[in-house]
Amino acid sequence: MSDLRPRFFRQDAAGVTPGGHYSHAVAAGGFVFVSGQLPVPPGGAADPAMPMRQQTTLALQNLERALAAAGAKPTDVVKVTAWLASEDDWDDFDAAYAQFFGDHRPARAAVPVGRLYDGLRLEIEAVAFVGGR
Repeated sequence: MSDLRPRFFRQDAAGVTPGGHYSHAVAAGGFVFVSGQLPVPPGGAADPAMPMRQQTTLALQNLERALAAAGAKPTDVVKVTAWLASEDDWDDFDAAYAQFFGDHRPARAAVPVGRLYDGLRLEIEAVAFVGGR
């Protein structure tokens, strides 16, 4: 029988520690819950002027590192929530998202919310299912 106790991952696979009081990912009951990821490079700074496709790709790369730290991969993702600064960003967001996930199509909500942290254009969180791994 697998251990169902939650495991908390304060660092992603690149060794980046969250700036606040939370974990990048928590594995519990066969699921991995990844906290909201921003388009900020490891060790870098936020660049709100970065084009939306690049911001999306960078946030998804951060998501992938958090998944990896918890023993999951993008094809394990079953649900994504994305907050967009503007619905005008939809096409660029969706294009970068489709390129990242390819044929894998997790359930998703993409919500336009207005201003986000540091003037960035999006934040992305996910839930992955890894079973009893």
